[in-house]
Amino acid sequence: MADQTDRREFIKTSAVLGAAATMSAASYDRVYGANETIRVGFLGVGGRCQQHIDVVLEMRDQKKGVAPIAVCDVWDGDPELGSRKGRGLYPSAKRCGLDINDKKHVSKDYRVILDQKDVDLVAIATPDHWHAKMAIDAMEAGKDVYCEKPMTRTIGEAQLVVDAAVKNNRVMTVGVQSMADPTWLEAYNYIRSGKLGHVMQGQTSYFRNYIGGQWRYYPLKRDMNPKTIDWDMFLGHKFELGGEKLGPTPEEMPFDRAVWAQWRCYWPFGGGMFTDLFVHQTTHLISAMGVRYPARVTGGGGIYLEYDGRDVPDVATVVADYNEGCQVIISATMCNDTQLGEVIRGRLGTIKFMGGGDYVKGFEVFGQEISGGPAKPKTGFGSPIFTYNNPKAGNATYALWADFLEHVRTRDRQTLSTPELGAAAFTTVAMGSQSYRTGKVLFWDSSKRKAVEADASWAAKLEARSKKRDKPSQIIGWQGGDSGSVVIPPDYQKLEGPWVDGKDPAGA
Repeated sequence: MADQTDRREFIKTSAVLGAAATMSAASYDRVYGANETIRVGFLGVGGRCQQHIDVVLEMRDQKKGVAPIAVCDVWDGDPELGSRKGRGLYPSAKRCGLDINDKKHVSKDYRVILDQKDVDLVAIATPDHWHAKMAIDAMEAGKDVYCEKPMTRTIGEAQLVVDAAVKNNRVMTVGVQSMADPTWLEAYNYIRSGKLGHVMQGQTSYFRNYIGGQWRYYPLKRDMNPKTIDWDMFLGHKFELGGEKLGPTPEEMPFDRAVWAQWRCYWPFGGGMFTDLFVHQTTHLISAMGVRYPARVTGGGGIYLEYDGRDVPDVATVVADYNEGCQVIISATMCNDTQLGEVIRGRLGTIKFMGGGDYVKGFEVFGQEISGGPAKPKTGFGSPIFTYNNPKAGNATYALWADFLEHVRTRDRQTLSTPELGAAAFTTVAMGSQSYRTGKVLFWDSSKRKAVEADASWAAKLEARSKKRDKPSQIIGWQGGDSGSVVIPPDYQKLEGPWVDGKDPAGA
């Protein structure tokens, strides 16, 4: 599949920003010796971050040249919560072997951690509305960044993070652990070989079924209260990025244990399924298809069953159309666990991915029988014409960290899950969320790097191309491929055409 125009434009922009980077940014770069320890500061040490701590502690014990050195969280923590000796500031400090009285390395203020010269990189696992601010501040302070997905909370923030990574020449990985799976690269290479023909559609889903309500499985405890939690810092209303406050004021959002522990249910802090679950699937799917920013996006869904005080929907679907001439569908509900299946469709074949989780089992390719006449929909896939069996298994978070640390040592920004890819995937699902909330279809303006309200030009452009079948590249505004029509018309189609002055265009 052809590379996307927006992707090419981004590469050009990156090159300009890279050339403009000063020696002060370059001076941050350190080439770590083979036996030198890379020291990690953890920002936001809730449930997900405990798995990151697991990885770093395991690597430390394996003499992999990495170790924890600092932790930050706005909550004192609970030593009994979770299966890993607690969550929050002080339990996590103890897990990492840190002195809880060391205020420079155990703090509720992330800026204190960034000020420490012995912190080489940070792992950010805070609520979404803090990701961009912390990542940019860290890169400006000369730190490399492992940032949990979604990379940011807003589309504008995503562009600022990409710019900061390029400007400061920092290594950054977005924590979509499925990107450690080689299956997606293998699928991309298969598509690039042309064996699938023109790819016109990909689909993915993330379905669950939990009676308590999505994200309500994060427990509320009495020791979560204003005495143990810095609510002002959590909200982020005293901080700005790109001229926007990070979060609401305490007057707008009084302390609430549910908002604190189950923040993904509320718009000020995240995007519900759109940005929490869809990002996983979208990142690896667009990577396999070879596309990045969509041209047109619409989002649908609603709160149909989980009336529990949440803001975000329990059923959601995003439909994204691309200038390459293809479409991506991402769908989910938290009230049924039957998946759509993960599929990429081409004119000559279909890729069907096997299994789920961090590592899939691989994929099968099924050939297409192109019908010469009307045909009923097929109910099965038949026998595969090609099978890729994934040789990898295990802890994908560990694998993504291993890749990240290798790139930190070599100063190569092209990790398995770059901020450039993270921004594209996030933008796709965030446009879907924005469309759902506003009721408007959106276009991606690649020159301004922002979403804008759509008009009729998308359909008009394609209809114009259909009318000018011989040379589609001559259609004004067309940015897709120049492969021409894939239709082989039946002989009687020669009788097609408007009658002018009563004359038959096919002759007497």
